[in-house]
Amino acid sequence: MIAVENIQKRFGDEEVLKGISTIFEQGKTNLIIGQSGSGKSVLLKCLIGLFKPEGGRILYDQQYMQEMNDAQQRVLREEIGMLFQGGALFDSMTIEENVMFPLRMFTTQKREEMLERVNEVLSRVNLDGVNDKFPAEISGGMQKRVSIARAIVNKPKYLFCDEPNSGLDPKTATVIDNLIQEITHENQITTIVVTHDMNSVMEIGERINFLKNGVLVWKGTQEDIFKTDNKDVTDFVYSSDLFKQIREVQNKA
Repeated sequence: MIAVENIQKRFGDEEVLKGISTIFEQGKTNLIIGQSGSGKSVLLKCLIGLFKPEGGRILYDQQYMQEMNDAQQRVLREEIGMLFQGGALFDSMTIEENVMFPLRMFTTQKREEMLERVNEVLSRVNLDGVNDKFPAEISGGMQKRVSIARAIVNKPKYLFCDEPNSGLDPKTATVIDNLIQEITHENQITTIVVTHDMNSVMEIGERINFLKNGVLVWKGTQEDIFKTDNKDVTDFVYSSDLFKQIREVQNKA
């Protein structure tokens, strides 16, 4: 579980996050949604320590992040898996080397042990036998699955996904969404997904936080979002291409 209490972040005179408080539940896919510029990515970067908030506190399983010493912060970093928007694979490394990278950084395991774990997570994302390939030799969807394998290779307690479907076709995006949710449930990870994709909301939106102009204006479940009368939320939901298509079908019926 991760909780944020009255998080505030500004850049110069611009207040980007305006006192956000919410809880991200363990074993659930927790979504942060909203239009571009709403503060989604800034909140994510505050959660993982890339940005330091001017106000408020972040709580990781009953321990305040701001009160952790260096040793505790290192342990926390080892417990975090990160799926970057562009995948962020190392082009000069093979798939095996990319996935093994966090193990080399954070563990003292022997190569045989690391290789066993690498093969285990590659198999979990249905990528057996690609160890010796380079990222440029596989498709974008396969690259994203490699990134997921790398993000979970250290058996993280917390998984952060920044626009995981960026650049993917709808079918592949659904595969990635479902894979993230399955891994979250299997390992009881606290997973946070930043997205503006309504398809992701429909596929895996178990807990949803909607931001607008740095304010948390609504939160609820996948089912709740289609029943709410919050205008900010409904404007966002029904402006998506997906729902335009649904309404066109409904109007023709």
